[in-house]
Amino acid sequence: MLAGAIFALSLTGLPVYGQSSSASSSSSPASSVAVTSVAASSGASAVSSGATSSAAVSSSNTEATALTFSLTVTNPTAVPLASITANETSLPTIPLPSTATPGATNTFISGAPALPNPTSIVSSNYPTMDKVPPTDSDEVQQWIAEVAASGITIPNITQTVLGGCPANAEAAADTSRCWWSCTGCVRDTDVQECPTKLTWGLTYDDGPSFYTPNLLTYLTANELHATFFCVGSRGVQFPATLQEEFMAGHQVAVHTWSHPYLTTLTNEQIIAELGWTKKIMKDVTGVTPNMMRPPYGDIDDRVRNISIAMGLTPVMWTRMNATATFDTDDFDVHGGLASSYGVLNNWENIITHANEIDTGFIVLEHDLFEETVQLATGYILPSAMNQSFDIKPVISCLNKPMSDAYIETNDNSTNPPAASGAVTLSSGAPGSASATGAASNSNSNSGVGLKVSGTSTAFTLSGIFALVALFL
Repeated sequence: MLAGAIFALSLTGLPVYGQSSSASSSSSPASSVAVTSVAASSGASAVSSGATSSAAVSSSNTEATALTFSLTVTNPTAVPLASITANETSLPTIPLPSTATPGATNTFISGAPALPNPTSIVSSNYPTMDKVPPTDSDEVQQWIAEVAASGITIPNITQTVLGGCPANAEAAADTSRCWWSCTGCVRDTDVQECPTKLTWGLTYDDGPSFYTPNLLTYLTANELHATFFCVGSRGVQFPATLQEEFMAGHQVAVHTWSHPYLTTLTNEQIIAELGWTKKIMKDVTGVTPNMMRPPYGDIDDRVRNISIAMGLTPVMWTRMNATATFDTDDFDVHGGLASSYGVLNNWENIITHANEIDTGFIVLEHDLFEETVQLATGYILPSAMNQSFDIKPVISCLNKPMSDAYIETNDNSTNPPAASGAVTLSSGAPGSASATGAASNSNSNSGVGLKVSGTSTAFTLSGIFALVALFL
């Protein structure tokens, strides 16, 4: 894909977001340091997803043609791995396992409001899908005013340009901005792991899509629940699916309106991206999420503090150290930049590391494409259920009730907004002293404490990570 492209339309009518990091190793000669999936930690070069901030590496693992381990369990109806490719013939989609009735209430959340009627969602009432919304609308102007009145300082950090760390060497070397993409830096407000060992905070990004019903059917059949980080434009396109996610006991959270690299946008554009996504999700479900995941993991203190000022806690995925994250790279199969074998090799390495660390974990996966759902339901989830993992949504893995995931139902006693400065995390949770073994340090860019994440390897934030290649 061309560098700087935000998305393109696939044959299925779904957007193909961003650039795959797997291509950046060839297109970006500056990428001498790679941030990879955990496969790199066990000696295999692995690539991270096109929807992550991880860098490309050798294609030896991502385009693997065989597994490096023996499968012990699969879904009996799984599509053969050799058939899960970018060129596969799409199978018929299936209907939603159930359809919520307008006016019904969510039985998983005490005090949930009545469910809106999805037929009331009219696309003309929202910005153009899959484009950064304009900032001069009455809605956005109101949200801008609310951020200004929040009491949260938005640091004066310059926007980045498309091209990731190599194209933004000065920004990447500036550790005070806490740019997760280039340094792995997180703040006390960020969620990156689950506090309890062997607990998996199950997440899926970029939907709802044509194939989300397939995933929901499998999750329901196996009594599993997940966190769905939803793109606002997809909520307009698939409101009934978003409702089903919510009503079935899954957590739904914000993943922006058009899936841009947030650090490249102005403050006002970031507010528009988050605000419209919050609005469509409330219009569809009746509640407003209070968690968000930045597309591509692209977050710094400017993006972070805007999110917090808008009542949204950032949720990342587990990073072992400066060069390894828990990313299956499932996103890149659809574009032909990774193979299904490579994804499962990555997953096997994630399993290995998940059993070694002292906390739980969060993995990056997607429900946007047929291939990603086939890999999840056919292989990854059956494998996970064969382990000792306790699989649950992010809010649940933080030992909080589902009601704490939404602004209208959160009573703030166990999950106060991050903006209050009184965030409560269970012992060992991301942001607690027991999670990092180090105190937070303040800096001029943010009132939120700096911590260097890593459960097995502490790493130094230095200028060398300016060379990390994250995007095409």
